[in-house]
Amino acid sequence: MSAASLLPFVLMFAVFYFLLIRPQQRKSKHRNSMLSSLKKGDKIVTIGGMHGTILEISDDKVVLRVNDSTKITFDRSAINNVTSTSAATSAVQAAPVVEKEEEKADNIKA
Repeated sequence: MSAASLLPFVLMFAVFYFLLIRPQQRKSKHRNSMLSSLKKGDKIVTIGGMHGTILEISDDKVVLRVNDSTKITFDRSAINNVTSTSAATSAVQAAPVVEKEEEKADNIKA
């Protein structure tokens, strides 16, 4: 076999690597980091579409509060994404207050 006959196979492998394998590895790495960074108070969505807030969390189980009186236990792997974190919620609430204070200062100067 010559190098010319191997070139199409090498090119096909390169295309598959950059279009299929590498993006899947990135997605898997991002999901694993998201699952490992879960904490109490995070608002999440499960794979089945259930929205809830994390009440308790262990290595493989998560207890969600769906409404005021309903608690449901899920596997950690059943979490699809995090809609808001408890730290981000407080930062989002604090941000508008700062903007309003800046607007008041601008109005006083004018």
